Amino acid sequence: MRTNGRDSIMNRAPRWLIAFAVLGGLFVGLPWLAPLLMHWGWSAGGNAIYFAYSFVCHQLPERSYFLFGEKLTYGLSEIRTVWPEAANPMILRQFTGTPQMGWKVAWSDRMVSMYTSLWLTMIVGWILRRRLPTLPLWGLVLLALPMVVDGSTHLVSDVAGIGRGFRDANLWLTVLTANRLSPAFYAGDAWGSFNSLMRLVTGLLFGGGVAWFGVPYLSAFEIKAEPTAMPNPALVNLSPIRDISPKG
Repeated sequence: MRTNGRDSIMNRAPRWLIAFAVLGGLFVGLPWLAPLLMHWGWSAGGNAIYFAYSFVCHQLPERSYFLFGEKLTYGLSEIRTVWPEAANPMILRQFTGTPQMGWKVAWSDRMVSMYTSLWLTMIVGWILRRRLPTLPLWGLVLLALPMVVDGSTHLVSDVAGIGRGFRDANLWLTVLTANRLSPAFYAGDAWGSFNSLMRLVTGLLFGGGVAWFGVPYLSAFEIKAEPTAMPNPALVNLSPIRDISPKG
């Protein structure tokens, strides 16, 4: 009986890939479930997800996506109108949203792009592993470097205070571009700003690069881990052995 391409891929998929696809899908998808549960009124379930993901992400609302509200993202000044304690990042991160503004995805925009790209690239990379060229170590470093630079400069900038660092105004960028772009592009973290686009792009590059680099090694491990094939009993010669012992 002939099988279609999807069935063939599923039959050949190693156990680690199936486990990664399922568990990774849950890990990537649960942050999006939090705002959905909050929107449905089940705050206990939504807050449980927010709490669980608070250990892997800063969850700052001005660097997060919102669902079921007026906008996809909100600036710090807009958040301050409903959450005055915006100066302290440990308190600011606790803001999950309002019915009017919508509800925050349980991790930041960079985490969305980084982990989603890692998950998708790992699956697609395994499917295309025979056609996909191997990514050398220096290639992984190049793909990771933009996020290292962007993330570290954000970290240094936040030392001056949330909303008061050099990455909040990006005056250096206005000088480099002769201030030719919209003021909304340079300042803040709202969708379409330089900061939001950099977090999106650098997350995609890093997550995709890690998966691209890792697929060949995981595929090689899969081949080495395959058990030695046992002989097919149907092909073994089971004909009786002739008795050649001398007759008495």
